[in-house]
Amino acid sequence: MSESNDIDEGFYSRQLYVLGHEAMRRMGTANVLIAGMRGLGVEIAKNVILSGVKSVTVQDEGPAEWMDFSSQFFLLASHLGQNRALSSLSQLSGLNPHVHVSAHTGPLKETLLQQFQVVVLTDSTLDDQQRFGTFCHSNGIKFIVADTKGLCGQLFCDFGEEFEVLDTDGETPASAMIDHITKADPGVVTCIEQRHGFVNGSTVSLSEVCGMTKLNSYGPVDIKVLGPDSFSICDTSSFSEYKKGGVATEVKKSKMLQFKPLDEALVDPELLVMTDYGKMTKHQTLHLAFQALHGFVKRVGRLPKPRSQSDAELLVAMVTELNKVSHLDQLDEGVVQSLSFTACGDLAPVNAFIGGLAAQEVMKACTGKFTPLQQWLYFDALECLPEGNGGEGEELTESTCSPRGSRYDGQTAVFGSGFQERLGEQKYFLVGAGAIGCELLKNFALIGLGAGEGGHITVTDMDSIERSNLNRQFLFRSQDIGRQKSEVAAQAVRVMNPNMNITAHQNRLDPDSEQVYGHAFFMGLDGVAAALDNVEARVYLDGRCVQHQRPMLEGGTLGSKGHTLVVVPHLTESYGPAKTGSQNASPLCTLKNFPHRIEHTLQWARDQFEGLYKQAAEHVNLYFRDAAGFLERTLGRGEAEALEVLECVWGGVGGQRPQGWEDCVGWARRQWETLYNNDIAQLLHCFPSDQLTSSGLPFWSGAKRCPHPLTFDPSNTTHMDYVVAAANLYGQIYGIVGTRDSSAIRSILETVHIPAFTPKSTVKIHLTDKEMEEERESGHLDTGRLDELQKKLSSPPVNSAALQMHPIDFEKDDDNNFHIDYIVAASNLRAENYDIPTADRHKSKLIAGRIIPAIATTTAAVAGLMCVELYKLVQGHRKISSYRSGYINLAVQYCVLSEPLGPQRFTVAGKEYSLWDDFLVYGRCDRGQEMTLGELLLHIKGV
Repeated sequence: MSESNDIDEGFYSRQLYVLGHEAMRRMGTANVLIAGMRGLGVEIAKNVILSGVKSVTVQDEGPAEWMDFSSQFFLLASHLGQNRALSSLSQLSGLNPHVHVSAHTGPLKETLLQQFQVVVLTDSTLDDQQRFGTFCHSNGIKFIVADTKGLCGQLFCDFGEEFEVLDTDGETPASAMIDHITKADPGVVTCIEQRHGFVNGSTVSLSEVCGMTKLNSYGPVDIKVLGPDSFSICDTSSFSEYKKGGVATEVKKSKMLQFKPLDEALVDPELLVMTDYGKMTKHQTLHLAFQALHGFVKRVGRLPKPRSQSDAELLVAMVTELNKVSHLDQLDEGVVQSLSFTACGDLAPVNAFIGGLAAQEVMKACTGKFTPLQQWLYFDALECLPEGNGGEGEELTESTCSPRGSRYDGQTAVFGSGFQERLGEQKYFLVGAGAIGCELLKNFALIGLGAGEGGHITVTDMDSIERSNLNRQFLFRSQDIGRQKSEVAAQAVRVMNPNMNITAHQNRLDPDSEQVYGHAFFMGLDGVAAALDNVEARVYLDGRCVQHQRPMLEGGTLGSKGHTLVVVPHLTESYGPAKTGSQNASPLCTLKNFPHRIEHTLQWARDQFEGLYKQAAEHVNLYFRDAAGFLERTLGRGEAEALEVLECVWGGVGGQRPQGWEDCVGWARRQWETLYNNDIAQLLHCFPSDQLTSSGLPFWSGAKRCPHPLTFDPSNTTHMDYVVAAANLYGQIYGIVGTRDSSAIRSILETVHIPAFTPKSTVKIHLTDKEMEEERESGHLDTGRLDELQKKLSSPPVNSAALQMHPIDFEKDDDNNFHIDYIVAASNLRAENYDIPTADRHKSKLIAGRIIPAIATTTAAVAGLMCVELYKLVQGHRKISSYRSGYINLAVQYCVLSEPLGPQRFTVAGKEYSLWDDFLVYGRCDRGQEMTLGELLLHIKGV
């Protein structure tokens, strides 16, 4: 964020789709203090700096020590003995050029806190929390406490006596097209063949209503849901009769929240937010145990020693004493004992999770966007501890968990030295080095996964670094743009942990790469982590893991939402095949003739781009490469498709080929006329505005919006935007240099001849995709024209090498390449044809570019949860109750961790099996080979 409060859309691209411009501007005025620069503090600082606040000050009085290295990823061995805040400053400053980052090495004082809008305490005493919490509450400063102790975490928020939430969940307002509105008290609105998506108490605004036009200016109205396609509104009995049309759009309402100061909130059990509903008693106990832990430190001068029975007994006694006031129905002493045994621990995955949540609360405090935590949240992953007494590993004692002057001391305090050796020996395969991949690699380096003798990490990602990645893929810097993600990520984590054994690949994971990632490769692995951004790749990787009986960690994000899944051979279900019906593809006829939403016009514009600037050029180049073979293959695709393709090729090699820039402008202007005037005039000729259906109802009603032709106006910005973008792109595929000079283009337009257009009665316009397909199969087309084109193209030009074209691959993140310029103009002009509300550049890029909204906080939290499950996998946990699948929504601080499902069972020859069962099924299937049952079932399911 610059001083003028402008937004760097290239840098914040994906985050903008989560927060929006207004929230980003509000955040750009906020100054944040983060106290404590151990692992949790640096995690919060990293996420907040990436988010784009005005400034971040990191405070810490203490020197770096070995115990910090298990989770503080910006400390180097050379920083031992030096101040943690100063040691981290350079790396933190490099995360975001728009945020001023400074360090404070003195103690916290009220005069310091007064300079900030948000204060975050980590690694703090309860006395400081109460003292500074009271001060912040009285002075209107948003106050957050975050803490982790071993496998447990705590989060607290106090945003003052009154805090306005401007957008409670960040969801896109629901909207529905109207089919009918009754004249009644109340009026009943019926929607067109869809679920309206509203809930009782929703407020909607009505627009584009014909007949009962008073509703268009009535203002927001509260509704009552009557059914999935109907709801009641205000009294419409005195309004005019409803005729047609209309859109109901949800109006989002702000909400006022009140917070208690920490002193009062400590004794209010109603303010605990659950993260795992199977652990309610545990988390109520943790609320007291964290308070007792502060008392323990105050009394003894240190945290309880790892695995010290006497320290645990003292902590249990202190919690029991506190419960005399709190009166918990059930006090879980086992939780208190486990907290005591592990409180000295400092674990990167737990810090990543709590740090992600805490940073999101900072952003809520700065922006009023999303619902804040009210007010306490506890998290524990105590099921990570060995199953039974020691499980398969060593017995955990004070000796095995004692510090060794190692970078893993914070982890050894929880799991012991033997487990650390097992972590180092692991061989893992990470697929994806994007946002989640970077966070996973950071955690891998800190916990020492594959960093010992015989251990190894293989990471593959075929993408290179773009500027839009920098806002959440924190291992990358601006100087890395253009380099391969996997290489830069591997290099970055080697700096964090010089012992990392890691190899970077740039391969796509699919059947074509099975020479590299074959049977021997997978059998040599201990596990796989999926950091992928599409379902198809996840399904393929899951199938390979099932085939080779390997566990898989999987996670994904969508804005503030995230999920995690752990796949354990023979214990849990696998990721499974792609769910059918997940793609909401619009019918072709809707896109071609009857759009009614901006999503339709954007998809149409994207299809236009692909057809005009990519596919056309590719067809011409294939024709030049092998004319006879190309013609044979094209004719074999059916006459309808062949005619379409050959017309396209003839346009690129025949008389229509442009000779210079003026021809490109002329083509663009004629293209405009065809798309936005002639085609609409033809459609209205076939179906006039007053057309009735066979049942006597208006043809143009419901989802069919009656269009109108546009008249080209060079003074209209959108009209000219289309011509400029279309002409430049057309020139690019022919190697002709264009210009953005609108004045020069207007001069050329004055000389362009636009042929007169007369609608034809012979043109047939299809009402459904089925009609379109039947028409293609019927063979009713101009075969004479097909024969003519075949003859014209039978002999390619002698100078075909000089006529090669340059296909354009759509690239959404380069604002200078005319791609998004074209999409926005083409879509909005078509929206104007059909009276559909237009979309700005930001929204158009999101939809047409199929961008996945992303934010660093969710990514960090998801990666943390994945690595918590990794601890269990490496220990070899065999109880399904030990594992957790996760779903989080940081916008509303919703977090559900639950036991995963067991594997799906199949009955074969009277016996029950699952996909994990590994034995040969003899027979010839359709691949004519032996398969395991798992392979066969996956093959049958289409994986």
